[in-house]
Amino acid sequence: QVQLVESGGGWVQAGGSLRLSCAASGRTFSSYAMGWFRQAEREVGAAISGSGSRTYATDSVKGRFTISRENAKTTVYLQMNSLKPEDTAVYYCAARSGSYRDARVDSYEYDYWGQGTQVTVSS
Repeated sequence: QVQLVESGGGWVQAGGSLRLSCAASGRTFSSYAMGWFRQAEREVGAAISGSGSRTYATDSVKGRFTISRENAKTTVYLQMNSLKPEDTAVYYCAARSGSYRDARVDSYEYDYWGQGTQVTVSS
């Protein structure tokens, strides 16, 4: 069982930046692929393998959002730059077990979810 707690959401003007964090419980964090989803979207916004060696970003955020992780701190991050009003959403952190080498794209592939953090981008 993994518990995920997101933080770092808030309000920002268009063009600004935010960094989301997701703290995970458990001692096998490196075996979990992690992803950041936006509410109501099936495809992950950004994902990272358990090892951290593979990442994925959907086209709408590629070049603006960067996912990273610190396995020693059992934490995954989403650095969001050049934010746009259409990025406004609740952002969820998710974990998939048994994915040390692969980043996962589909929401149905994930086993555990955080409670979400609101990001609001004003124009």
